[in-house]
Amino acid sequence: MKYTRIAGTGSYLPAKVQTNADLEKIVDTTDQWIIERTGVHSRRIMEETETTTSMAKIAAERAIEASGIDKNKIGMIIVATVTPETLFPNTATKLQKLLGITATKCPAFDISAACSGFICALSVADQYIRSGAVEYALIVGVESLTKFVDWTDRSTCILFSDGAGAAVLQAADAPGVYSTHIHADGDYGELLCLSGSSYKYDEPRYIRMRGNEVFKVAVTKLGEAVDEALAHNNLDRAAIDWLVPHQANLRIIQAMAKRLKLPMERVILTLANQGNTSAASVPLALDIGVRDGRIKRGDTLLLEAFGAGFIWGSALIKY
Repeated sequence: MKYTRIAGTGSYLPAKVQTNADLEKIVDTTDQWIIERTGVHSRRIMEETETTTSMAKIAAERAIEASGIDKNKIGMIIVATVTPETLFPNTATKLQKLLGITATKCPAFDISAACSGFICALSVADQYIRSGAVEYALIVGVESLTKFVDWTDRSTCILFSDGAGAAVLQAADAPGVYSTHIHADGDYGELLCLSGSSYKYDEPRYIRMRGNEVFKVAVTKLGEAVDEALAHNNLDRAAIDWLVPHQANLRIIQAMAKRLKLPMERVILTLANQGNTSAASVPLALDIGVRDGRIKRGDTLLLEAFGAGFIWGSALIKY
């Protein structure tokens, strides 16, 4: 039986920074109010010349370079995004073309699972690698969320950001990915959604969220996902070296760290300077933790995310 290991990671953030002070000029809010309720100090805004695919390309190239493999060995590309440039062709095939991956036996498709997208992509790729169908896979989380932000809605415009994160996965003889666990409950769909009709492409569409209700469900479901991952692998909380969470709200992250009895120093935090990048947030945090030397080979990581749908999940990994 084959296992899945992370061979390399990469990420990309737009250069443009929007601070809380910038937001104070355009919406009824304050720096203190935003920080107290979310933990966000600033966020990244893509330029007009940037696209979902162009950001994904840079993150993917960095992950491939870090892995040290020939890009044409990649046998599967999965892009997690809810903000593609076009409904079809999908972002993954556009990325395949931009990367110049000539292997024709390389399926490329998107996953739409909002903030949990990268966890879902990891789960799918892991199954293909374990089965022996694929030896190398490229998974990317990327979002252009600020294109759908209502800059008059202070409950959402303070949160969302743009960026991309990626990982190259490869088959291995020893466990890397111990297990993944993904769940969904469509009863909560209206609590976090994109307004407007999918059949009327010329009307404005904005992110809408009932924050307090989302918060309550997120804390409960993420807590269950954390417990599930540990129980499935017969591991105690002390086995976790690093928590790599979705970066949505500092209070949610603190609640998960408390549940694991982890000090915040053992949590990879990017929220303050990146905001919520949805499907990109987990791989962005993972790449930053790897590249700054905090996450080392052999460390046990718990990845978790919760997002619109509602869809949530976790992955327990030996890096």
